[in-house]
Amino acid sequence: MMEEILINVTPQETRVAVIEYGVTHEVHIERASARGLVGNIYMGRVIRVLPGMQSAFIDIGGERAAFLHVVDIWGSRGNGEQTKPIEQLLAEGQNLMVQVIKDPIGTKGARLSTQISFAGRFLVLLPQESHIGISQRIDDEEERQHLREKLQQMLPAEACGGFIVRTVAETASDRELASDLEYLRKLWRGIEEKAQCAGPPELLYQDLNLSLRVLRDFVHEETVRILIDSRDTHQKMVAFATEYVPNVAERLEHYTGERPLFDLYGVEDEIEKALARRVELKSGGYLIIDQTEALTTVDVNTGGFVSGRSFDETIFKTNLEAAQVIARQLRVRNLGGIIIIDFIDMDSDEHRNAVLNEFRKALARDRTRMTVNGFTQLGLVEMTRKRTRESLAHVLCEPCPVCRGRGELKTAHTVCYQILRELMREARQFSAREFRILASQQVIDMFLDEESQSLATLSDFIGKPVSLQVETAYNQEQFDIVLM
Repeated sequence: MMEEILINVTPQETRVAVIEYGVTHEVHIERASARGLVGNIYMGRVIRVLPGMQSAFIDIGGERAAFLHVVDIWGSRGNGEQTKPIEQLLAEGQNLMVQVIKDPIGTKGARLSTQISFAGRFLVLLPQESHIGISQRIDDEEERQHLREKLQQMLPAEACGGFIVRTVAETASDRELASDLEYLRKLWRGIEEKAQCAGPPELLYQDLNLSLRVLRDFVHEETVRILIDSRDTHQKMVAFATEYVPNVAERLEHYTGERPLFDLYGVEDEIEKALARRVELKSGGYLIIDQTEALTTVDVNTGGFVSGRSFDETIFKTNLEAAQVIARQLRVRNLGGIIIIDFIDMDSDEHRNAVLNEFRKALARDRTRMTVNGFTQLGLVEMTRKRTRESLAHVLCEPCPVCRGRGELKTAHTVCYQILRELMREARQFSAREFRILASQQVIDMFLDEESQSLATLSDFIGKPVSLQVETAYNQEQFDIVLM
């Protein structure tokens, strides 16, 4: 696997693209005016406790109160079961140290936890815990035990919390592990000192910006280089890498080409494609991806693809290709939550298993935690992908002011009939010399052509003249009726 990471920086935003074998697999965007909150630690204040929902609303200084559920309160569970209700753990007006685990999404406020954790390059510190955990991606039991013992030997005599050893620690030297350990301990001491005199709501710790998170979270042994098109950002990343991840510093390169970095690698085109509902497959098939507040649906279609000795083989080949493309689209679009995939129906269990295995294999490189279930009785694949930040579409787009997010407009015919009903209603309520219809060009054209007879019939019925006026600023659904 050959992976490159591109970083495009402007004063307004930082954009990161992960390129595997020349193809864009991930896009991350962070804007200076709206940095994500995930990982931030606050001294918050409890503003409301809801026993019926076993949750509380916490003021952390944002536009909307943040949400804390009882299962995310450290110490509320014992032996895997809930031991105390939230009303016994929190009280209104109480000051509370909390960490954001999910950004505000849509109309929902940020989700919080009181179990603090923050990551270094090789370790994750859990200051309230005492155990040492190992990343599940490290499946060699001997290696897991070796890493656990090595870290235990490095820990100081005084208690400093629990740790999770990250996957990249497999190749880390003792010196790198010790340096990461000391960095995290120093960070936590600073947060504790700040918390002692903090008046809520107050930010105690802000996670690294996107360009530095690349060094901490994205880079691994298969990353061959990191291209940055900003000299200032390049220098800051080199300084950070030299201190914390020296083995990565040599892979940092300042891009000075005349052509924009994202244009050179085709990332701009991939971003545009990732905002569309329809995704074309090379075979001639296509996907339809719809994102709703509750879940995301992916529908696979053969389109014009005809290949193989039989229709079953055509379907099988389309589904195999779709499995790979869907896995990439989930990463590029940063889709999370519940995802339902409607592959084309297959009669053969062998084909179903092959498609499911191909899908899981394609998802293996995704850093985001997920679960994939097999085919349901309806032939759907259900999966979940952890959602911590807004999807690419939610970052870059907003609901259409014309259709208000429906994705559809009323036809000109529909609007004409709506206007006719409104005219009848107005004529019964008000006495006017004349009625004037103000509407879009499409609707007025419909009244002058196909619906001219309908308008004339209504004018005769109400006994008043009706005139038409085009309003160029109106969309197809807008209209007004003016009494003259």
